[in-house]
Amino acid sequence: MADLHTFQPFSLDEVEINPFTKIGKDWGLISAGNKNTYNTMTVSWGGMGILWGKKVVFIFIRDSRYTKELIDQGEMFSVSFLGESYRDALNYCGSHSGKDENKFEGAGLTPAFKMSTPYVDEANFVLICHKLAKVPITKDTFTEMGLDARWYGDKAPDHLGNYHTMYIGEIMESMAR
Repeated sequence: MADLHTFQPFSLDEVEINPFTKIGKDWGLISAGNKNTYNTMTVSWGGMGILWGKKVVFIFIRDSRYTKELIDQGEMFSVSFLGESYRDALNYCGSHSGKDENKFEGAGLTPAFKMSTPYVDEANFVLICHKLAKVPITKDTFTEMGLDARWYGDKAPDHLGNYHTMYIGEIMESMAR
């Protein structure tokens, strides 16, 4: 019997996840960097599926986020999903900058590493991903202009012009407790 307190490899073919709930409602933490410099941030936009014959995750990160710099510099990132008891930590990681502090410490979370990629040790499900593509979202990429105005225009002054980049990562390893 597996130790329930340690991560075990978990086949994605056995996973039954509703991505609308898991990402959009429960949220996750994206972590990137290396053992010397790493950061994590809350993510609530993204999905999972098949692309280019690979099992992938796709996430969206605003251009202003520190974690984006770390994903851009490296080849790997992780997506960690935590239980509801960690909602305060998820909120913290979505409202503080890793440029100014160690967000793992500030949120009361423990960094762990797999394939030299940081992830959140308190998670109950983790995806270790290899970055395949990054796709900038810009004003000219919208076909529904109301979206640009709502999420990046003067109706969203905190995010005026602060577009997202979509990252597509191949899921190299999945782990669960």
